[in-house]
Amino acid sequence: MRVLVLANQKGGVGKTTTAINLGTALAAIGERVLIVDLDPQGNASTGLGIDRKNRSVSTYNVMVGESSLADAIQPTAIPNLAMAPSTLDLLGVELEIANEKDRAYKLRGAILDFDAEQAKLPQAEAYTYVLIDCPPSLNLLTINALAASHAVVVPLQCEFFALEGLTQLLATVDQVKSALNPDLSIHGVVLTMFDPRNNLANQVVADVRQFLGDKVYETVIPRNVRISEAPSHGKPALLYDLKCSGSQAYLRLASEVIRRERLLRAA
Repeated sequence: MRVLVLANQKGGVGKTTTAINLGTALAAIGERVLIVDLDPQGNASTGLGIDRKNRSVSTYNVMVGESSLADAIQPTAIPNLAMAPSTLDLLGVELEIANEKDRAYKLRGAILDFDAEQAKLPQAEAYTYVLIDCPPSLNLLTINALAASHAVVVPLQCEFFALEGLTQLLATVDQVKSALNPDLSIHGVVLTMFDPRNNLANQVVADVRQFLGDKVYETVIPRNVRISEAPSHGKPALLYDLKCSGSQAYLRLASEVIRRERLLRAA
């Protein structure tokens, strides 16, 4: 079971949208996917149609040790895709666990326990990917997600201010790698909200590719109205409009993620 975290401390760069649609695309090509919503806003949960009234067990309960990750999981309308939803209670988690020695490993412990349970299941029933959607900040929730993951997927909006935050995020990943999780790596940077008519967007793409080389995915997610509309219907874009340019881009991104995973295994 591979654990990928979608992280960027800047808001509005497409983390949640990428978590929902990458998860859906991976499920569509045969993977069994669990999305863990670690953002108190709970947008990933809402975007997959999980009503706030139906979140009696959430990632908050998992983080404070009241429930296992398996207890928090709910099915979605997409076959092979499940969700561990979040609630606003997550806002208070930092204060509740701040004085505990293992405060940075709460999520990691829950995922390791869950992975041990999955190992007992037939291969066709076990989850192959866990995607963690983080809040737009480098707080204890994000640190827990980074400490629990194998690799980081960085959604990066094709705008100047998004570039500024990238260096800080990469520095944080290095710190977590040296102090908490030596196996952590950058899986890739996915460029989002790309408008080819915008000269600055083209310049950002060129700069990021020059700076990070093959760490940047080939697939670029375009700015697309259908992607923006889909969450209001409680659906990922791939279910809302499969043929739109955004949905097709996320299918290509999922294929690229799988290819990189195969190369990592081979290495």
